Amino acid sequence: MFSKRLFLESKHKTEIVLFAVILSLDLFTKILALRFLLPRASVQILPFFSLTYVENTGSAFGLFQNSNLFLLFVSIAVLILMVKWRKDILTMGKLAKYGYVLIFAGALGNIYDRIVLGYVVDFLDFHFWPVFNVADSSICVGAALIALAFLKEEKRREK
Repeated sequence: MFSKRLFLESKHKTEIVLFAVILSLDLFTKILALRFLLPRASVQILPFFSLTYVENTGSAFGLFQNSNLFLLFVSIAVLILMVKWRKDILTMGKLAKYGYVLIFAGALGNIYDRIVLGYVVDFLDFHFWPVFNVADSSICVGAALIALAFLKEEKRREK
């Protein structure tokens, strides 16, 4: 049984909190986008930034449009592989550990959208980049952290 004591004593408390914050922030911002942007489509915030409602049935950068089911299975497969490789990833240190958590939380946020809505809600629009969301950002930052940890580990092994 999960108890408050177990959570407070957990050596993984930081990772659990980070996971919960990222997933909650992603879901909350998508709810706000559905509620407030859907009727308007786009709201200019700065000359280079808008909140623009997009129903994305593809992957990043608008690739593979209308492939929601295929991308759902790919996302689930990636998460399964991540669980399988978890120990190897975590041996690379804190950067990899936090990268792992960010990727996992972001992927689950987008998987939730694909299952519940049939598309991923995107809304962050920098005009020079495809529209994206908090989960996409989390996945990209997480992947960069793991890549950095990998390069750091390779450098350490070379010495």
